[in-house]
Amino acid sequence: MTHDTRLVHTIVKVGGGLLGRAGALDLVTEALTAFSPGRRLLVLPGGGPFADAVRTMFRRVRIGEDAAHWMAVLGMDQYAHALVARLPGAVLVEQHAEIVAARRAGGLPVLAPYRWLRATDPLPHTWDVTSDSIAAWFAGALDARRVVLIKPTVGESGKLVDSFFLRTLPPGVEHLIVTADDLGQLAVALDEGGSGDAGRRAREG
Repeated sequence: MTHDTRLVHTIVKVGGGLLGRAGALDLVTEALTAFSPGRRLLVLPGGGPFADAVRTMFRRVRIGEDAAHWMAVLGMDQYAHALVARLPGAVLVEQHAEIVAARRAGGLPVLAPYRWLRATDPLPHTWDVTSDSIAAWFAGALDARRVVLIKPTVGESGKLVDSFFLRTLPPGVEHLIVTADDLGQLAVALDEGGSGDAGRRAREG
C-alpha cells in the first residue's frame, strides 16, 4: 500500500505487569510520549493487578468464567484511566468514532475496551485469553498493520504471549514485543515505514 490511509497503524498494548516493577511504567510512558507524535497509534491497556484481583476472586468465590472474563476486561478499563492520567495528550476512547475524533484532534487514543467487547463478544471466556489476544482482535477490527506488546520482561519459560494470540492475530499483521529493559527498540517497533527488517529487530527475543 503506497498511500496508507488507515486510522490506526499500530496497536500498542501496555502490559499491566509493568505496574509491579518499580519505575517501569514511568519509563514506558516517557518512551511513548517521545515516540508517539506523528504516528497512528492506539494504546490498549493490559490487565495487570486488576486482572490478578479477578483471578483471586475466581479461585476463592467461584464466580465462573463468564463473570471473570468481563470483570477482567473492566480491569483493563481501570488501567486505561491510569494511562490517560500519565500520558500527555492522551484521550480515553471506547468506540470507533471516539478514536477518529481523538486522532483528528491530535490526541493519543487510549482504549477502554469493555464497552466495545461487550457489544461484540468476540473471544472465548477463558483465562487462556489475555489482553494479548484482545490486542490481536482489535488489530483486525481496526485494520491495523502491527501489534506491539510492551512487557516488563520476556516472560517465564519462554512464554511470550497467551495461547490464543496467534490464532486471533489477522494474517499479515506484524507482532512485536518490546520489554521495559530495552525501550530504545520502541522507536523501531513503531516505525510506519513498513520495513520488515526493522520489525524483526524489535521482535521478541
